[in-house]
Amino acid sequence: MLARAPPRPCSGAGAAGDVSWGPVGVGRGAARRRCQGAGAVIKLVAARPGARMAVAAAARKRTTGTEPLAAAGDGEQIVNGSAAAGLSKLVTSTVGKSTNILWHDCPIGQHERQKLLNQKGCVVWITGLSGSGKSTLACALSRELHSRGHLTYVLDGDNLRHGLNRDLSFKAEDRAENIRRVGEVAKLLADAGLICIASLISPYRSDRSACRSLLPNSSFIEVFLNAPLEVCEARDPKGLYKLARAGKIKGFTGIDDPYEPPSDCEIVIQCKVGDCPSPKSMADQVVSYLEANGFLQD
Repeated sequence: MLARAPPRPCSGAGAAGDVSWGPVGVGRGAARRRCQGAGAVIKLVAARPGARMAVAAAARKRTTGTEPLAAAGDGEQIVNGSAAAGLSKLVTSTVGKSTNILWHDCPIGQHERQKLLNQKGCVVWITGLSGSGKSTLACALSRELHSRGHLTYVLDGDNLRHGLNRDLSFKAEDRAENIRRVGEVAKLLADAGLICIASLISPYRSDRSACRSLLPNSSFIEVFLNAPLEVCEARDPKGLYKLARAGKIKGFTGIDDPYEPPSDCEIVIQCKVGDCPSPKSMADQVVSYLEANGFLQD
């Protein structure tokens, strides 16, 4: 939502048609237009969705000297704006430990980005035991979609722990924070219009549900790579099951820490002993879902 204060006439200007406007410059929290030669400023302020914003007309303050008032809702605070810019009050919010923050909207949103890419942003969340083939599927899916002209990005659990989540351990509270961060990043990528492919064990239903709640329900596509523990342990590509069985790794999913399979996911890819689909076959199954539900065309 954009609120605009009335323009101040340019001093010394002739008729309205003679007024010339300078280039638009963007500063923190506002887009500004400056009337050349007069110094008058109009500030456009984008408010956080759902928050109320009070904007006073500069002309009213100049003529009456009164200070317009704004009401704040729960978790919101009124702060002074710039009178010279035609603003009186803004409503800020408190989210978690962050205070005095204001959501700024941009006229170019998800819809415009999706039209540019000719696809719909979404999150394909691949979950399963270690060694079930999540990263293999993620890369195969990304390759298949890329070959069809679609823009994707893979958020791989191990890759993210090399950077964004390098400060997190594998304790329960850190695992929850790991998933929360990935969910927030995935949400941003989907908002950018990309097909985000997240590949993580994500063993707990509550953590996956929290990530789902960040997006419109249809835009979160949970893929359960249902490979039995014996298949994953036989593969053991990183040798972690062997270490866990020897007691050298504690809290390892599937051994001494639980994995909670999805109860109502969009896609289940079944892998049985001696009968596991190829990466291409698994990717095709996901692509078919994306096509059928309109994600591969805007």
